[in-house]
Amino acid sequence: MRSLIRVVLKAIMQVLFRVRITGLTAQLDTRKLLVVANHESFLDGLLLGLYLPFDPVFVVHTGVTRNFLFRLVLSQVDYLAVDPTSPMAIKRIIKLVDAGRPVVIFPEGRITVTGSLMKVYEGPAFVAAKTEATILPVRLDGPARSYFSRISGRYPRRLFPKVTISVQPQTAIAMPAGDTAKQRRRLAGEAMRQVMQKMVFESHPKQTLYSGFLDALAIYGRQRLVVEDVKQIEYSYGELLKMTLALGRIVEKNSSLNECVGILMPNLAATVCLMIGAGARGRVPAMLNYKSGSGGMQDACTAANIKTIFASRAFIEQAKLESDVAGIQGVEILYVEDLRAQLNLGDKLWTIFGMMFPRAVEHASTPSDTAVVLFTSGSEGKPKGVVLSHRALLSNIAQIRSVIDFSSEDKVLNALPIFHSFGLTGGALLPIMTGMNLFLYPTPLHYRVIPEIAYDRNCSVMFGTSTFLANYAKYAHPYDFFRLRYVVAGAEKLSESVRSLWFEKFGIRILEGYGATETAPVLAVNTPMAYRTGTVGQLLPCIEHRVIAVPGIEKGGMLHVRGPNLMSGYYRYDAPGMLQTPTSDAGDGWYETGDVVSIDSDGFVSIIGRVKRFAKVAGEMVSLEVVEKIATHAAPNAMHGASSQTDGSRGEAIVLFTTDPALTRDLISESARKLGIPEIATPRKIQRVDALPLLGTGKVDYVALKRMAETL
Repeated sequence: MRSLIRVVLKAIMQVLFRVRITGLTAQLDTRKLLVVANHESFLDGLLLGLYLPFDPVFVVHTGVTRNFLFRLVLSQVDYLAVDPTSPMAIKRIIKLVDAGRPVVIFPEGRITVTGSLMKVYEGPAFVAAKTEATILPVRLDGPARSYFSRISGRYPRRLFPKVTISVQPQTAIAMPAGDTAKQRRRLAGEAMRQVMQKMVFESHPKQTLYSGFLDALAIYGRQRLVVEDVKQIEYSYGELLKMTLALGRIVEKNSSLNECVGILMPNLAATVCLMIGAGARGRVPAMLNYKSGSGGMQDACTAANIKTIFASRAFIEQAKLESDVAGIQGVEILYVEDLRAQLNLGDKLWTIFGMMFPRAVEHASTPSDTAVVLFTSGSEGKPKGVVLSHRALLSNIAQIRSVIDFSSEDKVLNALPIFHSFGLTGGALLPIMTGMNLFLYPTPLHYRVIPEIAYDRNCSVMFGTSTFLANYAKYAHPYDFFRLRYVVAGAEKLSESVRSLWFEKFGIRILEGYGATETAPVLAVNTPMAYRTGTVGQLLPCIEHRVIAVPGIEKGGMLHVRGPNLMSGYYRYDAPGMLQTPTSDAGDGWYETGDVVSIDSDGFVSIIGRVKRFAKVAGEMVSLEVVEKIATHAAPNAMHGASSQTDGSRGEAIVLFTTDPALTRDLISESARKLGIPEIATPRKIQRVDALPLLGTGKVDYVALKRMAETL
């Protein structure tokens, strides 16, 4: 009778929810098997019971059995009701696993209310480690969008959403080494959390930016307002699709297939649509850094073999970039405002067709194809074109989502330029692809305006550099950031004074992260569930790493990484348009970050310094970041930048540039003693400046500081 009921239920579920199961292998040993799954709705247990090809025992909360309907459903499967507060609960589960029955358990313990992974309890992890069971991670995607979920607010829900069950490769958790049982349980719980995060990441679909955008549109609906910019117009997903198709058509009419085209536009909804639309029509968009001047843009065009630039005439005039644009030689500059007249009746009919059948108009492409070319700042000479695939960008978004619970209730304020990887991936693509609202602001330098926007638009997520965050805090009212849930800092080291100021003034703990343009960009980030002050957090799921010793540097080593978010390669000035794939001392396919790091036993990454930011003083390697740390301790309210100059007797001498006119060498020496830093790290010269030179991304321009130091 039970078998017949299950067959009928499975047929009903298949019709209603169009259930698709992936990753299930025929050879599956179910002895001592622990199935762990994310918990999206009240349907989860029923779905697993019907679609797993074996008969497991479900671990359920005793409170569930008090409900008549749940008891009716549970009567069709074997289950173990446990009280999590009872010390005997874990022992009962361990006994069940040791008996050889496959067991299904939800490590989150409760149904998600955010749509993302929530807190992972230590109990299931300890069971897996204690019994040496095989873990089978299973990702449920879709039930959260049903009315059987516990998500409220603006999260889209449907009567019968499509459901995907993704079975991931089997794994295991070894019993961690620890002095106490409590410590071993904590470490096992951390290992289970990482298993769950990896499961969420690896089950994300493999797509292009355009198809990922269409998926978001399908989930959240065409009428959902999602992006607002300084034009004070809120664009819906449907309006963004129309803009993407029209701008993609314009690019197509003025370029050839697979051509790399430049984009010179500010933070606007149209800029993101132009980038996605160009890719959808088989072109490769390259985001030009308009802060680099005519020389920098000229070099970027040479490296990526760019012959055509699409720009905004209004932006060029407002930003006073006419002379810079005029200085770019051998490249055709086309203004989007002028090109709109090119759209004839045929193009408009094509756009209407694309609105009706959006997937039919995408040019044939794969996730491994190039999605965008970004350019390094040129700190090592000529700027390099960093070639990022669709897979790299969307993998990084999926990695970020697997560790931080962004939701459709959030609104992102992004003032970081889209030509920078932090501003593009985190500040623009992440919100659009995940249903968050987005406010795009054209410049991060309006320190008084941006806090007002955060307050007025009820923004809950903000990305920034330490320099920008320091200035926002300086001018903001204590209540301006009352709605902020997450403030994520990257691109440069987060100053301790900035961290303290934000906590004291706004009650906000800044989440510091770390990455590189070459990794699309995030490599590591602190999260609400894994945070350690003074570090940049743990590496994201599925990022391999090697730390290789550097001669002369005792602590830590050079970080090399490999992962799905790694660039395809470089376009270099001396080999225009020729892709040079990544390689390092760790082997082909690895990227050398250039940063000296240390990684503790819990996986938290600490940045010791950039190799190129070490000075060799009297034969010893001295980190210039340590010099800046000493100066910040001595004068926390000023800005400091350390560089070096050639010294005939000592090899190199350290020069400190500071905005504090009262900072002396004696004060710095005293701070060094208090911090326990050797005297050799104190600067030989201190140079007062009104302001430190900055790059367009908000980082200190150390190339300019080096030139200034050599002229002293």
